[in-house]
Amino acid sequence: IADVSSEAAAASLARLVDEARTFEQQGLFEPGSADTIARGLRAAESIEEAVSNADYIVEAVPERIDVKAAALGRISAAARPDAIITSNTSAMPIERLSELVTGPERFLGVHWMNPAPFVPGVEIIPSSMTRPDVIEAAEALIAAVGKSPSRVSDQAGFVANRLQYALFHEAVRMVEEGSATPGEIDQVVSDSFGFRLPFFGPFAMADMAGLDVYVGAYESFHEAYGDRFAPPSLLLDRVADGDLGLKSGGGFTGMDASLLADIVRYRNRAYAALTKLRAELGPVPGRRSSTDAAAADS
Repeated sequence: IADVSSEAAAASLARLVDEARTFEQQGLFEPGSADTIARGLRAAESIEEAVSNADYIVEAVPERIDVKAAALGRISAAARPDAIITSNTSAMPIERLSELVTGPERFLGVHWMNPAPFVPGVEIIPSSMTRPDVIEAAEALIAAVGKSPSRVSDQAGFVANRLQYALFHEAVRMVEEGSATPGEIDQVVSDSFGFRLPFFGPFAMADMAGLDVYVGAYESFHEAYGDRFAPPSLLLDRVADGDLGLKSGGGFTGMDASLLADIVRYRNRAYAALTKLRAELGPVPGRRSSTDAAAADS
């Protein structure tokens, strides 16, 4: 671990070990995890010392191009020529960051999701210069530590944040219009389509609901909200060709229509298990329901 100073690096190491011990006590980490982390990590005196003999390097400095440039310049100058260099960025273009690296063919973006110990998804973002073997090695390492790597294209926000911020943008717009409060929106999302998302993404949900149903809904949205809710041509073309999703044996996701009964059984078991888990955990501490918030405001 390297930080702005050797003292900061030592403090970061201590924090990680303490955090792991807390997770052990809470039953979230396996017994002995903290000791394993303590043995495997070392606080370096400098970036140069930390990376000089590393096989795989993670840059995770703040999301400022000047800070990234300084860190990546020092890393690539001190690292072995065969070392893989990654940037844990949530939105910065990897193509632009690759210009800051000596040997950009060994560089790529690897976006971990917060909190990294528990969220399985990791976005892998190559630049146009990243070697295929470097991409494959990064994916293999991410999978080996129990995460789920997804190779995505180098665009602003990649996939996760582009979708997340699109949802937030529309949510803020609804609050500005007076359509709903933040609490109401959070509760509706958590208790409805957000409840399904751990098991079925937006395309799977569309396939299961029926693509023709989505076209009908878009017609209402388009009339109410204008062109920003115009039905996507990709959707219209599929429906025009007779592809109505899972019920017609098609759809975006390629789910096997012959397994529809199995899919429904899985869905029902998954939703029932999640309902039980939520009941066992109880509400998020300090979070009021939209009903409670409305009563408090009245």
